[in-house]
Amino acid sequence: MEQKILSRPVANWATRLLCGAGMMLAATTVQAKEEVRVSGLTWPGFGFWYIAIAKDLAPDLDLGYQKIEDPYESFNMVAADQMDVVSGTPEFTPVGVERGLPIKVVALANLSNGSDKIVGAPGIETAADLKGKEVAVVEGGLAQIFMAMWLERNDVPFDAVTYRNIIADDAFAAMIGGSIAASEFWEPYGTNTLKALPGSSILAQSDDPYWLERAVVADGLYMSDTFINERRDVAVQTMKAFYDAIQWWIDNPMEGNEIIADGMGMSISDVEMVLGKDGSRLDGGLYVYDFLEAARFCGAAPGEPPFGQTNGQVEAYWELISSWWVKFNLIEEVKPADTGVECSLHKELYDAGYRG
Repeated sequence: MEQKILSRPVANWATRLLCGAGMMLAATTVQAKEEVRVSGLTWPGFGFWYIAIAKDLAPDLDLGYQKIEDPYESFNMVAADQMDVVSGTPEFTPVGVERGLPIKVVALANLSNGSDKIVGAPGIETAADLKGKEVAVVEGGLAQIFMAMWLERNDVPFDAVTYRNIIADDAFAAMIGGSIAASEFWEPYGTNTLKALPGSSILAQSDDPYWLERAVVADGLYMSDTFINERRDVAVQTMKAFYDAIQWWIDNPMEGNEIIADGMGMSISDVEMVLGKDGSRLDGGLYVYDFLEAARFCGAAPGEPPFGQTNGQVEAYWELISSWWVKFNLIEEVKPADTGVECSLHKELYDAGYRG
């Protein structure tokens, strides 16, 4: 091709054109990032998404976390292809499967290690004291299963109480007002109730080995079927970013807690109450699974998960949760675990050499 010498005016114009083209190319590159839409509650256990964003742990992804307090709204957005990933408690999956929602739970993300409590009002000291009384739970949520299992473990039929769908601040107010006999709380509501209501007491707490071994009270990670199947590479990158953020927090707990507190709009003390201060994952009320632990629970990597859990326990967890929803008439039957659980993303990462 013949080369031509440009005069200064033409050269300046050409330079500006090339600079403009460069900026347009840079903008195009930014726009080319894969958008990943994530939603979840205002809860420290889900705050690792903010670390992934703040520390740019997934440079090829445009991660965004939207706080949505009603999980059903998040799942409806997944069904409408307006959300890719949902951080939430995993007990909804059997219900979602029966309703035909296009979602899978892809990980058990963390385990309540004391952050969940059943608190009794003054005068309530045993499960038997609750017979015929009203208790506050999230109906259709893990709180209801936690309460029901605790009652039956203490020789009280699960349906010997009346379940009222009252949560968080409203349950706190109901306890103080004396309209309910007990409630399942997560932090900081449990601690606040015990402080504000003289004579109230802890009837059960999730750090008991019985609950930990069975992983009864936990948080999970959902992805839409479309995201898993049609954007597979992005789904794998998203899961890696989540575990990279957890590892970053383990190495930098003080700064990590600040990022989470800022993103969630919570106080540092509330975040530390849930996650702890030192990155050990044992000095707060929530035990956060690292990649290998979650993969083992899913049966996608060799070895045993923590707290006496077994490799591939996700199937037993699925059956446990499903059987309770049958009792509560939320679903008709216990379906196979693979209808709602997807462990192949963990396996793909593990087989590629990723260890968290």
